[in-house]
Amino acid sequence: MGAKRKLSRGDEKEMVKTPSADLVKAKKSRISSKKSKTCAEEGLVENDTVFVQLLKASGVTLKAGEKQNELAVDQVVFQKKLYQAFRKHPRFPNVIQEFVDGLESHIEDRDKFRNCLLPCGHSCDEEISNLVNPYHESLIKLLLGIEILQPAVINMLFEKLPEFLYDSVGSDGINLPRLIINQFKWLERIVDSKDLTSKIMQLLSIAPTEIQHDIITSLPEILEDSQHNDIARELNLLLQQNTQLTVPILDTLSSLNLNEGLLSEVRQSVMATLSAVELEDLPVIIKFILHVVTPVDVLEVISNLRKKLDLESCTLSERVQASQNKLKSRSTGTSLNRSSTVQDCITLLLDVIKSAVRFQKTISEAWIKAIENIESAAEHKVIDFIVLLILYTTNINNSKKQVERVLRNKIRMGYVTDQLLQNAFRNYSLEVVAALVTHVCSGYTAEVDMSLDVLMDLVSLHPTTVALYAVFVKGILDYMENLNPQQIRKVFCILSRLAFNKGHEGSHIQDDMYIVIRKQLSSSILTYKRIGIIGAVMIVGSMAMKSKPEREPSQKMHLSSEVYKQATALLELVRSCSEQSPEAAALYYDELASLVHKGSLDQQVMDWIGHTVLDDFQEDYVVDLTPTVEGHHLMPVKALYNLDEEDSLEGIVVNLLPLMSRDSLNKEAAKNMGQRLVSPVCLAPFFRLLRLCMEKQHNGNLEQIDALLGSPLYLTDLEVTEKLESLSKQEKEFLCSLLFFAINWFREIVNAFCKQQDPEMKGKVLTRLQNITWLQAVLVKCLAATPGYIPPLANFDSEALEGVPAVNTAIPTKKGKKGGKKGASDSSKNSSADSSQMEEHQEGEQTEASKTQTEKDSPRSEESGKSTISLHSYRAHLRELTLEVFTVLHCGLLTRSVLDTEMHTKATEVVQLGPVELVFLLDDLFQKLEHILLSSAKKVTFLKAKGGRTLGFSQLHQRSAQEVAYSTIQLLNPLCNHMENMHNYFQALLAENHGVVDALGIDLKEYHVMSSCYQLLLQILNILFAWNGFCQHENRKLLKSALGILDGRLKEGDLELTLDELVSQSFHYLLNFRSSVPSCTSALGLTQLLIVIAEKSSVQEYRGKIASLAKGFLCQTWIQPVGEREKGNRYNDTLQSLLCIYLEHTNDVLKAIEEISGIAVPELVNAAKEGNSSTFQTLTRQTFLVFFRVMMDKLEKTVRNIPAGKPSDFSEVQTEQLLLWNLAVRDFHILVNLVKVFDSRPVLSICLKYGRLFMETFLKMGMPLLDCCFKKHWEDVQSLLKTLQLSTRQLHHMCGHSKINQDMGLTTHVPLLKKTLELFVYRVKAMLTLNNCQEAFWLGNLKNRDLQGEEILSQVSQRSETDDEQGSQLHTEAAEEQEDREDNEDNETGEDNEESEEDST
Repeated sequence: MGAKRKLSRGDEKEMVKTPSADLVKAKKSRISSKKSKTCAEEGLVENDTVFVQLLKASGVTLKAGEKQNELAVDQVVFQKKLYQAFRKHPRFPNVIQEFVDGLESHIEDRDKFRNCLLPCGHSCDEEISNLVNPYHESLIKLLLGIEILQPAVINMLFEKLPEFLYDSVGSDGINLPRLIINQFKWLERIVDSKDLTSKIMQLLSIAPTEIQHDIITSLPEILEDSQHNDIARELNLLLQQNTQLTVPILDTLSSLNLNEGLLSEVRQSVMATLSAVELEDLPVIIKFILHVVTPVDVLEVISNLRKKLDLESCTLSERVQASQNKLKSRSTGTSLNRSSTVQDCITLLLDVIKSAVRFQKTISEAWIKAIENIESAAEHKVIDFIVLLILYTTNINNSKKQVERVLRNKIRMGYVTDQLLQNAFRNYSLEVVAALVTHVCSGYTAEVDMSLDVLMDLVSLHPTTVALYAVFVKGILDYMENLNPQQIRKVFCILSRLAFNKGHEGSHIQDDMYIVIRKQLSSSILTYKRIGIIGAVMIVGSMAMKSKPEREPSQKMHLSSEVYKQATALLELVRSCSEQSPEAAALYYDELASLVHKGSLDQQVMDWIGHTVLDDFQEDYVVDLTPTVEGHHLMPVKALYNLDEEDSLEGIVVNLLPLMSRDSLNKEAAKNMGQRLVSPVCLAPFFRLLRLCMEKQHNGNLEQIDALLGSPLYLTDLEVTEKLESLSKQEKEFLCSLLFFAINWFREIVNAFCKQQDPEMKGKVLTRLQNITWLQAVLVKCLAATPGYIPPLANFDSEALEGVPAVNTAIPTKKGKKGGKKGASDSSKNSSADSSQMEEHQEGEQTEASKTQTEKDSPRSEESGKSTISLHSYRAHLRELTLEVFTVLHCGLLTRSVLDTEMHTKATEVVQLGPVELVFLLDDLFQKLEHILLSSAKKVTFLKAKGGRTLGFSQLHQRSAQEVAYSTIQLLNPLCNHMENMHNYFQALLAENHGVVDALGIDLKEYHVMSSCYQLLLQILNILFAWNGFCQHENRKLLKSALGILDGRLKEGDLELTLDELVSQSFHYLLNFRSSVPSCTSALGLTQLLIVIAEKSSVQEYRGKIASLAKGFLCQTWIQPVGEREKGNRYNDTLQSLLCIYLEHTNDVLKAIEEISGIAVPELVNAAKEGNSSTFQTLTRQTFLVFFRVMMDKLEKTVRNIPAGKPSDFSEVQTEQLLLWNLAVRDFHILVNLVKVFDSRPVLSICLKYGRLFMETFLKMGMPLLDCCFKKHWEDVQSLLKTLQLSTRQLHHMCGHSKINQDMGLTTHVPLLKKTLELFVYRVKAMLTLNNCQEAFWLGNLKNRDLQGEEILSQVSQRSETDDEQGSQLHTEAAEEQEDREDNEDNETGEDNEESEEDST
């Protein structure tokens, strides 16, 4: 109260207006000098009335006119003198009425009344510096502070106030009713508060609205707390009668001290009138509702609130009102003012909500819950979407993740409709475009991509609206150098659509774009030239876009001659500016080819491009085949890979090697002479442009260029690769570049002719695939012998340095093998022999995961010992295969066994794929799906990403994830055919060799290739069905079609099946492959694929089948064809994943852990050194660490999910929980004691880490249960604690072992573990005390022992001669634990303690 009083005086001073300029001057003169020299006598009120004389005697001089009443003494002194004068007056108490009558007659004059209501001035002879408070209250306020006068003065004021209700402001500009009300504020004491409240309410009933507003807002400063509830009820009634007073009433109610019931009643009244209030009052009403809401009913209030808040109707009424105002008066600004008022009110409303969710946790949680509970798209409102955005930006109580989850679920269920988003952003087009442009210029890849995608959609759907804000979009041109090529394409596509939209709005954008493009094309820096090339091609695409006739489809519409000239002139400009740079020219060909591939160019421009390209390609790269090639070349020229008539010298040949020689020798000379360079770098891009032009012009027929499919290339004799050591460095690099160009040429040939249906051409395409795989094998060999070599680029829309592999030198592996043998020979204990490998595995886990299957599973022959070169790191230097290439998968599989049965080589002419070519295609398809489908499932982070990740996927990025998924589903039948072929191959192999995998006569190379095919097929299916796009409603049909193909492999039928039925059939189809998986990695791939398929159904019956399958794989021996067991880090990773799947899907995790630790591990201990468990055959001494880690982790997570015991739980529930804890503690005891046998450092580290986590979970979740169950089930509790005590002792021994060996990696776990064990001791004591058995508890001395139980003698114990000295330290043990961590003594419940519990109970 006191603080409010002080603040209000300052407020009152601001509210009071000075009557005139003379009065201001008088005040300044009195305040500025210590003592005034003269004292004006004019306006002095002098008479013999009791009123005047008593005031004068007490220190107040009354003034008339515009002069202030003067106070000669301090306020408190005045009140005291006046009170004493009344008490000592001979006519007391009648003198009081005489005084009030005198006051009443004095204030009959309006000016005198005003002076009595205004603050008193200082007397002429008053020393201001001596005053306690230099500010004086008004005379009326001072009189109200005297208790014996207060009732009479209050009555007089309320009788006087109605005179001014309708004439409140006089000529002096002062509002007298407001001044009268201010007199009642912050009184020290109110004699009769009920009477005052009654008078105020009576006044409210007759006062005009303006006065009512002032009275209501002043109530919190007038009334005492005891009257708050009474006045609140009256205000609640008034609120229902007069909605114009809503704002002041709610402001007042927010400041009153009210009980919860009354607040709830008021809130309900406010909620009932919410839909009828004015928009301007809405922010105050919402603020009040959110301010008084309680945690109990917050969800109900928020749910009702969001139903009544309808921002759409607000904006709709705004537009209606604006149109009406526009019709009434076009010259006035009423419409604009109304619009701004509505927007301001909505902004204030959202600020109120933002403030509430920021400072009140319950409100933010209730908003999210209320929105979550909405179950139909029609019920969602704009306010829901905006509140979610507010919660996301504030991120209070981790609300950002909750909002992401809610929005993701709403979008998947189709509740966030286009209409909802349009309603939300309808009036904020400018803000949306400006914000998107800001995000584009941020420099963060994911942020830029998303913003550009949204802008692209806006330009496509609302080009006219976005064109209004084109000046903002145009600003992106200043930040082009920070964007990658894909983003540059999007920017120029957006700007081109705006610039060449119908109308003249885009002319200024055209000018700016032309300026930027000409500037970039003229640059000598390839990065800037790249921007100009991409921009120019995108402009041509928009400028020369094929027109769509609206009325007469048969009528052809052509470009105007002016636009045609502009388009061809721009293409000529790009060509002339890039002809001196092979990389720039290649980029131009690729960009133009992509534009042609879209099929949106006008026919005139297409004809011009096709004619130019065909002539130039024939002139530059194709020559007649001759026996000898003239000229000087670095290596001898030989025509290779002729598929037509090999003995004939007639025909054409691709002039590759001579062009390379000419390019390397004459590049600088050609540049200096300004001639056009003909470089082999442009060969593949130029041919891509050529074949796409031919396809568009001849409806897919490539007869005009089909000679290139079988034509040879001028290469060199590749037998030189057998003697690479004899070549110079220049010759090696020349040979590597020659191989890169040849491979890329064949890749583009396959891209071009893969869709041709002619059998002869199909055969040639398969032969070209064989050429690619063989040349790539040769290239790997050459790269290993050419360290430091940088290949020529094949993807030109990236920086040159991005494509350089991180390591392109040969990495010897012999040293590693030697080290491995040494490690194997040194392992003499029953510990994990691969413990060092497991530690290295954790560091290289991410690197291993990033490798593809062919890189991992490729057979290591004698060449593999020399190098580990992988072509996956050279992706930027290999041309990208299109998705159409995978139609080749429809061809059958040709294996060596087929050739053997045919007994002649003519069988190779059958149009069938070889295993090596199949691996090549599957590996490329796997990379594409992993890049486009898996990347869409990863969480997008607005962080700067490495640009090299998208290298080699430029054409793939021009397709959406849905298109890629659809194309892959069309390949499901051939993929299943190949997988069934793999299944039959390995089944036949096992049958021929009587189930022995490492039998003599097995073709190891073919076995490895087929195994790689099997694994890649499983991975491809896994990625496809794991695509998160299937969760979206619009892709449900696509998912059903994919599952329908798998279902059709089992049976043929036209019946329409439900999704669950399709999942069931697909699951059983894939389950049939379990008997033929050749490796543990393939087994994991099949298991993961089945999990993904099962997740598509809501049925839970598949968990048991998946657990049984995983257990079967764990119980299986995985033997390689060479006769050795699978081993290594990758095998351990695979085994760990399988074991995790088994324990996660089994019905009883604790029983499964007990089976492994209690049965399989003892079998391993009793087996030979290189032996394994007979139950779980994958459990060996090398893989024990994997099993141990997974079992400890799953045990801890399982007990964490056991609910904490509560006294209110039923007895059956407590008994069941106690049984679970008994099983868990028994498993924990078995696992901890395995350290005695397997005592390697990694095992100890795992045990220390998960041992602490288990004990912490037991203290948090298990001990409350024991508190409740001890009296009823004391025997079970005793048994549980005894077993757990044995485990804690072993953990103590491990702590001592870690310290004695001074192993820093292990000792980091010790302090937290020791603390947890101490907490366990005292928590058991607390449980016994709670159950009145504290005498059963005693503290004992636990000696330090090693892992085998032998006592460890510390320095103190070695110096002591008797055991008594040790006993003397028991009393100070806790203090010494902090001072000397070398002393490993600790307190624990003794074993005898548990025995004595029975007696105490």
